[in-house]
Amino acid sequence: MANRIITINRMYGSNGRKIGEALAQKLGIHYYDKELIQIASEKEGIPYDELLKVDEKRASQWRYPLEDPLQMAPQYRFYPMNDVLFQSECEIIHSIAQKEDCIIIGRCANSILKENCFSVFIHAPFETRVQNVAARLNISEKDAAGLVKKSDKDRRSYYEYFADRKWMDMQGYDLCIDSSRVPEDQIMDLAENSAICV
Repeated sequence: MANRIITINRMYGSNGRKIGEALAQKLGIHYYDKELIQIASEKEGIPYDELLKVDEKRASQWRYPLEDPLQMAPQYRFYPMNDVLFQSECEIIHSIAQKEDCIIIGRCANSILKENCFSVFIHAPFETRVQNVAARLNISEKDAAGLVKKSDKDRRSYYEYFADRKWMDMQGYDLCIDSSRVPEDQIMDLAENSAICV
């Protein structure tokens, strides 16, 4: 690959986003997460808050994701906003990968870039992720468990629809790490050293 691109897919509550951000700071490279939505918003002329509603979610086959006149605008009428966002992010991710070293969180980036990136999957046991989410959001473990289940379901459905491969298929990633068993600094070292070798 011309530039060092590390993509990170993660289970909700596994701290994948936090690890990706820390690794980007350590390497001195850009970190893309929700910033991709902001870039897509500016590119497509669609309000950020509307795109945020469909971020990393597959469109329902029964209804449009937005109950809004925006979805009925002539240029979007036949395409769920989820699809509009994904196609825009594909173009943005390709453009970014050609210009700079960076870390990209989620959004099927490993599938979009294929062999032109080093792909990482960060996971952890359900109970650990529930505890992480409860502490992060200051909510009960019962509420956190519901969020973890829903987010995992949304991410799996989104990834398998747009990437056309299994989200949990570990053969689809270059490095898979259980963040409950490996300290954050060691995860960053593994990702950094492995990405150099590719």
